[in-house]
Amino acid sequence: MFTIRRTDHEARVEIMPLIDVIFLLLTFFIYAMVLMVRAEVLPVEMHGFSSGEPITLPPAVAITIDRDGALFLNLEPIEMDAVLDRLVEVKAANPDTIIYVAAEKVGTTDRLPVFLDLYDELAHAGLNIKLVGSPQE
Repeated sequence: MFTIRRTDHEARVEIMPLIDVIFLLLTFFIYAMVLMVRAEVLPVEMHGFSSGEPITLPPAVAITIDRDGALFLNLEPIEMDAVLDRLVEVKAANPDTIIYVAAEKVGTTDRLPVFLDLYDELAHAGLNIKLVGSPQE
């Protein structure tokens, strides 16, 4: 009959491969965090100038077309017939007002006819609009 020889080796935990794996994971997560932050402009402390003036943003009005084709003027629902009258009032109060138009990207209905009607009405009245969108990749 055969006998199985077993050697009495002590079980050892090798620490060097564990340290290598830990450093590999640490390097991966640090690199991932660096890529998550968009560093387009470095933060710098600005020098103060006595001739400087605070920036004043021009007033703006936003017209939004939602998924269903409904119009909103500064988050308030508005009908197509009332948009022009309201914008003329706003422009009369402050001629520097900028008109922004935005439409939700995904919708349940075709919003192009709504946008074209809105653009035609505003262009006929001589009002310029700026389209709002996200940058293309």
